[in-house]
Amino acid sequence: MGRYTKEDIFRIAQEENVEFIRLQFIDMFGVLKNVAVTVSLLEKALNNRISFDGSAIEGFVGVEESDLYLYPDLDTFAIFPWRPQQGRVARFLCDIYYPDGRPFEGDSRRILKNVLQRGRDEGCAFLIGPECEFFLYHLDDSGRPTTLTHEEAGYFDVAPADLGENARRDMIMTMEEMGYQVDASHHEYAPGQHEIDLHYSEALYAADMITTFRLAARTVAKRHGLCATFMPKPKSGVHGSGMHINISVVKDGVNLFENAEDPNGLSREAYWFIGGIMKHIPAITAIANPIINSYKRLASGYEAPQYIAWSSRNRSMLIRIPATRGFNTRIELRSPDSAANPYLALAMCLEAGMDGIRRRIDPPAAVEENMASMKEEERRERGIQRLPMTLAEAVSCLKEDALMKEVLGEHICGKLIAQKEEEWKTYQMQVSEWEIEQYLSRF
Repeated sequence: MGRYTKEDIFRIAQEENVEFIRLQFIDMFGVLKNVAVTVSLLEKALNNRISFDGSAIEGFVGVEESDLYLYPDLDTFAIFPWRPQQGRVARFLCDIYYPDGRPFEGDSRRILKNVLQRGRDEGCAFLIGPECEFFLYHLDDSGRPTTLTHEEAGYFDVAPADLGENARRDMIMTMEEMGYQVDASHHEYAPGQHEIDLHYSEALYAADMITTFRLAARTVAKRHGLCATFMPKPKSGVHGSGMHINISVVKDGVNLFENAEDPNGLSREAYWFIGGIMKHIPAITAIANPIINSYKRLASGYEAPQYIAWSSRNRSMLIRIPATRGFNTRIELRSPDSAANPYLALAMCLEAGMDGIRRRIDPPAAVEENMASMKEEERRERGIQRLPMTLAEAVSCLKEDALMKEVLGEHICGKLIAQKEEEWKTYQMQVSEWEIEQYLSRF
């Protein structure tokens, strides 16, 4: 049973003086969009009768079939705490359908739902704990984002060195007012860099929570005169921002990854899940690290993973096994970044892991050494492969992975690949400041 019925929502809207409803949805890049209606159309919205022009959204539909309909998920109903008390604003996250009632195949949320349903058919549920990293920077006099910060704080520093503490606190309080639970927060390594860890939750709820958090973080930051950016590597010479994903699988009320008798505390299903992710991670990277800038983080050496390896403790690896055991046994995938579409990234990761379980894909031996100090020859001898080093390489890997393409579906996969190939082509034609500095006076 869901959290809300239609009657609950009508009652809450009246009691809380809600005047506007935002029907939010996700484009294929993970960017939040919405159609706003007045509360007088709430009944129409709850009956799935609000349409929008799908041809206006990149990667959706052409003008010849432009009408799409928004089906609100009642359980995502929330009131925006930052809007006025009089004439308040509420929102729903919505699924997208064609006029004839067919689910729209370009709906990212639907892609994740499809994977979760396959898991349920096998008796499995997925729990996700996202770790969201981001930067807080100043706005210029025109209100535009910069990459400037006054602070010099580092990992786990506190106020007064941590100048973002108040903004982080307000972000957490905002999320809690909207009904979401936040577990922890702290200052990250780089000046202006922060992390907020969202509560371990069912996978669809977790993806919705990530989407909501990005909106809340940007909104609260602006109220503090700051810009919150989830760009993976906004500055060279410092750590980039990731979105580590903690994953566990539950079956019949039992954590499928737990095995107290194993030296690492892991079940064979956990090892197979790791094996599946490692097999498919080159293709997953095109979605988990979806922009050109993502690969500046993966190539930086600032604890971001660069190689396809796992460890029971080493934080520089692609997959790490956090120390918590028992029902909380989980794996941590460290390569995704904060620009990823959470619905598509989770769908691919979960299907890859389940593919490992179904096909009993054993992972290679764990790597406990410092990968950065390992010679290339030793990595080759141990069969340790590198993650894709560019967006173009990751897209090529996606094109070769039949299962991951199947997860995305022909519609999203084809349009994403075409868009990313064009993005790479455009990038290659640009002349950077670094090139000017290096070559202009030398040649």
